[in-house]
Amino acid sequence: MTLGEINRMPADEFIATFGGIAEHSPWVADHAARERPFRSREAMIEAFCTAVTSASHDEKLALIRAHPDLATRARLTQDSSREQSGAGLDTLTEREFARFTDLNARYKHAFGLPFIFAVKGAGKQQILASFEERLHHAPDVEFDTAIAHICRILRFRIEDRVAP
Repeated sequence: MTLGEINRMPADEFIATFGGIAEHSPWVADHAARERPFRSREAMIEAFCTAVTSASHDEKLALIRAHPDLATRARLTQDSSREQSGAGLDTLTEREFARFTDLNARYKHAFGLPFIFAVKGAGKQQILASFEERLHHAPDVEFDTAIAHICRILRFRIEDRVAP
């Protein structure tokens, strides 16, 4: 899709097209739409990330909680499924799956949030190492880290859909 096409879309079409970029949170696309016309794909990415980073704490919390656990066997959005598959999370051994399940539970217990990691380009060992490291973070640091990873996810998803 080109920026010209994106900039000409009515707001409701833009939100319908890009509302799923931020996991089950079309308000992010709604806020980003207000920044059109975008000068570049990078400007579009920045608009989405600014929508997230300028949101209230409660909106950010809801956005974080809208994300699935990594390596879950639950139904995922098409984007999440593709990204987790690309990282090999759909072909885990039973032992690896048990480790992810344990880490997901420990992380949720520690922070009350799902573990957010922009998995594109990462392998399961890198993800597991990050999981282990981040379990030792302070809650406010981990909240900010989750938001930073969400912005990376937004970047990857927009880069996949929008021509440079």
